[in-house]
Amino acid sequence: MQRYPLGRFSVSRIGFGAMQLPGPGVFGPPRDRGEALAVLRRAVDLGVDHIDTAQYYGPDVANELIREALYPYPDSLALVSKVGARRDESGGWVPYDEPDQLRRGIEDNLRSLGVEQLAAVNLRLEDDATPDHRFDDQLAAMIQARDEGLIGGLGLSNITHEHLRRALPSTPVACVQNPLNLINRASMPILKECHSRGIAFVPFFPLGSGFERTNPVLNNEHVLSNARRLGITPAQVALAWTLGLAPNVLLIPGTSSVRHLEENLAVADIELDEDVQQQLAAAASTRSIGRA
Repeated sequence: MQRYPLGRFSVSRIGFGAMQLPGPGVFGPPRDRGEALAVLRRAVDLGVDHIDTAQYYGPDVANELIREALYPYPDSLALVSKVGARRDESGGWVPYDEPDQLRRGIEDNLRSLGVEQLAAVNLRLEDDATPDHRFDDQLAAMIQARDEGLIGGLGLSNITHEHLRRALPSTPVACVQNPLNLINRASMPILKECHSRGIAFVPFFPLGSGFERTNPVLNNEHVLSNARRLGITPAQVALAWTLGLAPNVLLIPGTSSVRHLEENLAVADIELDEDVQQQLAAAASTRSIGRA
């Protein structure tokens, strides 16, 4: 599988996202703990060396599963997390992004994963209206954590183009993690900027958001028709399209199923021809819903 730099690591371009390992709504224990552990072990057996997680997935559930399944970790495994939020008692998502809270969030990840340093940690912004002065203070807290050795690289998530440009004079950026898929292509200019600067781009929700009632990616007519024609799944079509956007794209599709994990990793061997690419180019404008 092709590789790309992520901080001091060089990782396979298809990794694993741990968001689906906890229970419904990314809250509480998994439906099947044994299957969750099997997914993680199978992922590493198949060459996954980039796992994306967060202490607030559960909370603590995803990180504790990763630790139980994989500790002691292979030296080549890049564990990447994010800070900027926490969960309340009912599972709600609450901002946790003051500079001192970001520091505690990093320390909580280190504790729950049982490591002294993370490959990278993403500063995840609540929205694109974060004022410049607040962003600068958040960035300074992340830089300090990196300089003290708690994180190997500094990442940014859910950002605007201007956030990236504002950060770069102050610090190298190991990765950018923004929403991007066949339907939602708003982050394409940021992807191109990252490509030109040698920064890894990690699209989240590459298959559409799991929080939407109807998935506009997997139910798109162009995705469904090409999946049938090629004899692959709609998810594989969407992931192959995303992986082919640029060599700095690092996929982190998540699942709680070993079968789906294996299907996701098989995307490394799928190349969409020009005709399929042209059909999928229309997907963003149609947002058509078909039947699986």
